[in-house]
Amino acid sequence: MADSTRQTTHFVLIHGSASGAWAWYKVKTILEAAGHSVTALDMSASGVNTKTLEEVVTFDQYNEPLIEFMANLAENEKVVLVAHSLGGLNVAFAMEKFPEKISLAVFVTAFLPDTEHQPSYMLEKFIENSPAVADGWQSVVSSTTGYEAFMKSTAFSLASPEDLSLQTLLKRSGSLFLESLAKANKFTKEKFGSVVRDYVVCTQDLLVVPSLQRFMIEHNEVKEVMEIPADHMAIVSRPKELCQCLLEFARKHA
Repeated sequence: MADSTRQTTHFVLIHGSASGAWAWYKVKTILEAAGHSVTALDMSASGVNTKTLEEVVTFDQYNEPLIEFMANLAENEKVVLVAHSLGGLNVAFAMEKFPEKISLAVFVTAFLPDTEHQPSYMLEKFIENSPAVADGWQSVVSSTTGYEAFMKSTAFSLASPEDLSLQTLLKRSGSLFLESLAKANKFTKEKFGSVVRDYVVCTQDLLVVPSLQRFMIEHNEVKEVMEIPADHMAIVSRPKELCQCLLEFARKHA
């Protein structure tokens, strides 16, 4: 893919629940081939992070790797944060804590909180709007029974069998951390709200459905929205189209 940005961008990629940095393997390869710097992080108890979910009680504990990474950035360095799925909450907390270190935040069919409600609000909307899907996800995410079939019918509906097998082999137990997020402070307009944010709507998503994606956009000051005909796992099922969006967003807004 030709580089459409004017300078090198540092993209920091944040995965969703029960996943890991490995899930970005296609996106990372494409962005690096276009000349950019890419960091894909494992959250606590995710990917190859050695903690277990039993050790990670709060969302803050789950998000420690991203917060530590942001704290260690050089004072004058700015990054583009890219969030997938639950990773939207990870990125939102980083936006609140380090707005001066983020040139742009991109949400890829990701949970995008607002400043009017608790951080758990959009997750509660997800459960309210798609109770069967939410119950199904929570029942299979910590087990192997029925996991692959459920993911094929929802998140991986357009993904390759190989990528679904990879997810099944590498998955970790996951949580939405609802109780912890319901107690967390609201995000502020002064910090979280000061960071430019873009959104990639995945129009074939059967997990975080397009209507919920657009609801979150309507409740935020999103700079620009792009749509791709992808399922929830656009990061593996439509990586080229997704990277085109990321590069265009970075060219315009980072």
